[in-house]
Amino acid sequence: MSARNPGTKLDLEKISKVRVNTEAVLKRAQYIQGQTTPKKQWQAAWLLRAVTCIDLTTLAGDDTPSNVHRLCLKAIQPVRYDLLKEMDMHDKGMTTAAVCVYPSRVADAVKSLKAANSSLPVASVATGFPAGQTPLETRLQEVCMAVADGATEIDIVINRTLALTGQWEAMYDELRQFREACGDAHMKTILAIGELGTFTNVYKASLVAMMAGSDFIKTSTGKEAVNATYPVAIVMVRAIRDYFLCTGHKVGFKPAGGIRTARESLVWLILIKEELGNDWLCPHLFRLGASSLLADIERQIYHHVTGQYAAYHELPMA
Repeated sequence: MSARNPGTKLDLEKISKVRVNTEAVLKRAQYIQGQTTPKKQWQAAWLLRAVTCIDLTTLAGDDTPSNVHRLCLKAIQPVRYDLLKEMDMHDKGMTTAAVCVYPSRVADAVKSLKAANSSLPVASVATGFPAGQTPLETRLQEVCMAVADGATEIDIVINRTLALTGQWEAMYDELRQFREACGDAHMKTILAIGELGTFTNVYKASLVAMMAGSDFIKTSTGKEAVNATYPVAIVMVRAIRDYFLCTGHKVGFKPAGGIRTARESLVWLILIKEELGNDWLCPHLFRLGASSLLADIERQIYHHVTGQYAAYHELPMA
C-alpha cells in the first residue's frame, strides 16, 4: 500500500461550498466511455495490469473455509501459468491486489495464504456491512476483531443516515474512531453511492472520508441497486484530486459492484489515467472490487494467446 493518509481537521466551510455540475459530469463520463480501448498486445498488457489491481472478493452467505481457500489460491495464481509463460510474464510474481472476505472468514484466508507462503494482503469488510446500521460499539469491535485475525485492510461502510441528513461532523467523528481501530491496517471507506441521492452528497462524503484519514474511498458495497458508475467515479476522483492538491496526500480509489467484463476494466483504467494520472495506475492507489471479473479477463488473455475463446470450465475457478 502507499503512504498512509493521516487526515486533516474537518473543514465544514469547504464542505458547505461544494457544488457539482451534473451536466458536466455526465458529459465527461460519456467521453471516457467513448474512448477507444487498447487492442492486441497492448490490450493484453492493460488487462494484466487490471488483474494486479483486483480485490478478489467473496461476500456470500454460504462462504465456507473451502471456497475461501480456493479464492486465495486463485488470487496467488490469477492467470493460468501456461498463458503467462507464452507472454513471458510467468516469472513476474503476478497476483491480484488482495482477497476480500467477511470478518468471520479472515482467519481462514490468512491461514490459506500462509500455507501457500504468500504475503498477499487480506481485506475484510466491517462496521455492519453492507447497511452500517448496527450500534457504533459493535461496528468498532468488528474492526478490531478483523485486525486481530490478520486483516491488513479494512473496508468500512459509512452511516448513510449521517450523510443524507448533513451531519458531517458526526460522520467525521465515527470515521476517525474506525481509523484508530484499524491501527496499522489500511482503511477503505465505502460511500454506498447508490444511497446518497446526489453527486453533491457524494463529493461531500468523499471529502469528509478523506479528511477523517481514509486511505481509499470506495463506491459501493455491491449490495445496493446502483453500484459503481462512471459519472459517480468522476465525482469521487475529482474529490481525490482536490484533496491531493490541498494536502499533498494521495488517496486511493476503488470502484466495486457490477464490474464483470474485461472491457469494463479497461474503461476504469482509462478513467483513472485520464483523471488522476499514471501514479494511480497501481494497486497501491487503485483497486477493482470484483468477484466474477477475473474469469472474463482470463478468457480474453486465453484468446490473445491461442486465438480461441476458452469455455469457462477450462479455466480455474475463483
